[in-house]
Amino acid sequence: MGRPLFYDIIEKPATTCIVTICSVIWFVIQKKSIGYSQVGLSYETAIEGHYWRMITSALSHISVLHLVFNMSALWSLGVVEQLGHVGLGTAYYLHYTLVLVVFSGVLVIGIYHLLIARFKIDYFRRVTAVGYSCVVFGWMTILSMKQPSSKLDLFGLLSLPISFAPFESLIFTSIIVPQASFLGHLSGILVGYAISWGLIGGMNNYWALTMLGWIVVVFVFSLKKSGAYDFSFLEIESLSDASLPSVRFIGNGRTLQASAVPLSGVEVV
Repeated sequence: MGRPLFYDIIEKPATTCIVTICSVIWFVIQKKSIGYSQVGLSYETAIEGHYWRMITSALSHISVLHLVFNMSALWSLGVVEQLGHVGLGTAYYLHYTLVLVVFSGVLVIGIYHLLIARFKIDYFRRVTAVGYSCVVFGWMTILSMKQPSSKLDLFGLLSLPISFAPFESLIFTSIIVPQASFLGHLSGILVGYAISWGLIGGMNNYWALTMLGWIVVVFVFSLKKSGAYDFSFLEIESLSDASLPSVRFIGNGRTLQASAVPLSGVEVV
């Protein structure tokens, strides 16, 4: 008789919460018939300022098979939370999950920009990605570097050596699911290696909360500015200088506006 699920839930609180959130979001998407274009991230939506999609795309799944694959892999990777004795643990898991969500999203958009601007491949303008795969592939990579003796269990049936799992899974999903985002998965792997090698590090509770705060601010303001959701208490407008955004909080009459600071030698890419 196997170990009761209850004990895994207790030992993997963050993983349990993420699996639950993604599952609830999938249910809502199915219930409301929401499509890729409404929650997904693409190059075109990114340059239009829909930065909120970096979060919604990561947590959304349209296909139940996609959800089951990602959540099954994530549940297995939740072993990171049980490895506090080797410098990992729940806090580490939460800190670097934030990093993986943001950095892998930024990286994939950067790769799209390079392919479009440098190599003139306009196909990538409208490629829309959804799913938690970037984060899953990132954790596969981190665990393969930190705990290479671990196994990745999928669906409770298939077990892969974690040391080979990132690239095995990358090739496997590209063959089995042709529409899978190869560049999105690769971005997760690259960010995972950057974290493992210490190129992205120093995360603690302070920096994690600061990062989370900025994510919430950018999410709300980009959601409002793009017109995707109307926050009645928040109004974004321009005052004396059209190039400077200002924010008005309806009800108290207060307005905030950025100040102009002369900059020299600055290029906007």
